[in-house]
Amino acid sequence: MATQYPSSYDPENSASHYTFLPDQPDSGYRKSLKIISGIFLSSFLLLSVAFFPILNNQSPDLQSNSRSPAPPSRGVSQGVSDKTFRDVVNASHVPYAWSNAMLSWQRSAYHFQPQKNWMNDPNGPLYHKGWYHLFYQYNPDSAIWGNITWGHAVSKDLIHWLYLPFAMVPDQWYDINGVWTGSATILPDGQIMMLYTGDTDDYVQVQNLAYPTNLSDPLLLDWVKYKGNPVLVPPPGIGVKDFRDPTTAWTGPQNGQWLLTIGSKIGKTGIALVYETSNFTSFKLLDEVLHAVPGTGMWECVDFYPVSTEKTNGLDTSYNGPGVKHVLKASLDDNKQDHYAIGTYDLTKNKWTPDKPELDCGIGLKLDYGKYYASKTFYDPKKQRRVLWGWIGETDSESADLQKGWASVQSIPRTVLYDKKTGTHLLQWPVEEIESLRAGDPIVKQVNLQPGSIELLHVDSAAELDIEASFEVDKVALQGIIEADHVGFSCSTSGGAASRGILGPFGVVVIADQTLSELTPVYFFISKGADGRAETHFCADQTRSSEAPGVAKRVYGSSVPVLDGEKRSMRLLVDHSIVESFAQGGRTVITSRIYPTKAVNGAARLFVFNNATGASVTASVKIWSLESANIRSFPLQDL
Repeated sequence: MATQYPSSYDPENSASHYTFLPDQPDSGYRKSLKIISGIFLSSFLLLSVAFFPILNNQSPDLQSNSRSPAPPSRGVSQGVSDKTFRDVVNASHVPYAWSNAMLSWQRSAYHFQPQKNWMNDPNGPLYHKGWYHLFYQYNPDSAIWGNITWGHAVSKDLIHWLYLPFAMVPDQWYDINGVWTGSATILPDGQIMMLYTGDTDDYVQVQNLAYPTNLSDPLLLDWVKYKGNPVLVPPPGIGVKDFRDPTTAWTGPQNGQWLLTIGSKIGKTGIALVYETSNFTSFKLLDEVLHAVPGTGMWECVDFYPVSTEKTNGLDTSYNGPGVKHVLKASLDDNKQDHYAIGTYDLTKNKWTPDKPELDCGIGLKLDYGKYYASKTFYDPKKQRRVLWGWIGETDSESADLQKGWASVQSIPRTVLYDKKTGTHLLQWPVEEIESLRAGDPIVKQVNLQPGSIELLHVDSAAELDIEASFEVDKVALQGIIEADHVGFSCSTSGGAASRGILGPFGVVVIADQTLSELTPVYFFISKGADGRAETHFCADQTRSSEAPGVAKRVYGSSVPVLDGEKRSMRLLVDHSIVESFAQGGRTVITSRIYPTKAVNGAARLFVFNNATGASVTASVKIWSLESANIRSFPLQDL
């Protein structure tokens, strides 16, 4: 199949050297007996700086008598979350006339993505014989979801990647409708057990086992599916389409015992089922669930792992004991966001309890407040750290994805640590290897920003940046002002960076054109009530990110704890149409997808701004230009 690149894209001269994946082999399968049927139990819209009136211009809408029909749901009929992005605001617009240059610009320079077609969940990440392995949900035939196969890539440093042949394809009755999400467990003797969800010929979700044929192969090129698959079918009381995404297993209290959890639901209650096994081919469902939260709906891609409350290193999934908390994460099918909570795990009773019930999984904190889903961690024994992957989907139209020939990227891998200062949050931070892409010394600037001011920062290329910025608010204003009008402030309903208060917004504007007709502000907003307590919010405003209709134009964000003695700080990784934003050392994270029409191909600009009405802000900024990652096929002669 030919790659559907825009005509302006030159794969030979591309900095990332994208090449082809191998063609998929023909699929064949045998028909099954009926699997048991489960049963259900009841149970800047405008950045209003006074001397920039141009910012008050409205985004133009395309006028046409013809409207594009809404795309069909993809995945829902098979029992997984909808893989079609839907934006009700722009759904009625005719498709935008994207140029090849615009679409080519959208492609990432240093985030992992296949060279073509659709990708979603990260699967089974692991470290083996000097190589990091990433498997991922992939459609070899199109830039929309379907025919899900396991792509496979390896890296020495989590930044530069080599594509390998597919690890698994849907070729058996128990996975003919999709080789879905799974996780790897590495046994003490080095064996690798890969459990994954298969969608059967009858559209039943079952769990299957696969393993590498040759553990001495550092690349793990060949995988075999266990002849006795499926090893797990939906138990009584669980719907046949509500049983998916097994986790990495951890050791149980008995010798040779392993435990793992699988996401599901009963009615509208999200649950994590727990199974025990000694051989990964036969399993027993335990009587009690690991945890359940009413009203949260189907739990997908559950993740469960320990974090140290004392040290700064990551922990193996089976680690338990003093000085350890456990993180429970669930990807909620209902709202398509990843929620987590920190709590205590009783290994003997096999029960996890949140430290703060008001911050329980699904009703409290999110791993990422933007476009980020189906995340998965693994323990990296090389550097003794826990590394987090996440799927960053598109927020444009299917027609645009088909035109450009690809859809979705993976996040930059993040380390995960327990936040000792708050005791409630995780700290997510880009892996240190990303700094190897920094091109030379940083640009260092300190800018005093008066209320209603914005300043251009001169950089060679504003499309590939690593930005560290901290902000000091005038102490007199911060201590003396009561911002009663913004008590209850919310990023998502605020109106974006155009909504001015005495103490905000202030921050960084990325991927803007020179006239600021397109811009994406990432900023802090401080609300302060009559009790004198200041609450800081961290937001990313996409409402002016593009003049094109049919793309998401939302404001993402949340409150973020800022403790005594801390400056308000952020780090931004800008990579063309992807912006990953980290506040306060990673307590709050927002991932944005943006699709500009003007701020592309050398026209992108970078600014700092203060749109507060009553406080000056001093911004201290370090800016590194980033080089492209080398992402290409493994040389065939070496396979």
